[in-house]
Amino acid sequence: MAALVQGFNFRVSLRLSGTPGPTATPPPALTGQAAGAPRPGAGAPGPAEGPAERLGDGGFQECTGLELELELADHPEGGRNDGTVRGIGRVKLSPVVLKRGMLAPTPGGRADTALWDWLHGIATGERRAARYDGDIEVLDPTGTRTVAHWRFTRGLPVKLTGPSLNARTGEIALEELHIAHEGLRLEGS
Repeated sequence: MAALVQGFNFRVSLRLSGTPGPTATPPPALTGQAAGAPRPGAGAPGPAEGPAERLGDGGFQECTGLELELELADHPEGGRNDGTVRGIGRVKLSPVVLKRGMLAPTPGGRADTALWDWLHGIATGERRAARYDGDIEVLDPTGTRTVAHWRFTRGLPVKLTGPSLNARTGEIALEELHIAHEGLRLEGS
């Protein structure tokens, strides 16, 4: 356990989600539309407009939001005045927050713009909100062994903060990336 405290880092990879969302099935046909007919804008993105299968791989120094919180649901029981039956309600998911890192640079040495393009394309309405699944691996101090692996599904960018540019340090890493998601699990070995 002492090796974990001395220093470790996180490897992150994002790839286009293949998990269908709850709205993947089209609603029943309404008046003026034949059953099974494609709705305007409801098709899968074509090859020219679709995002890349892999958004990127990167390393970050800090990761938070790897948590699940179960809401408590109270169920009052008739005739029982001395207490309440308690059960589990919905699961609350926190956004995954990655700090001080970046996706792998392009072969020419320039920073990869795919992450900014993803967020900007959604914000400006240029493209459908592509969802990405992600893997967060905690590596040992040597970077050769994965000691923990979390997987989230159907992530969307919520916030992206660039670096504070400083000519003395030359840092170009992302300061923060927030990804909201629809599921999180700790993967077994």
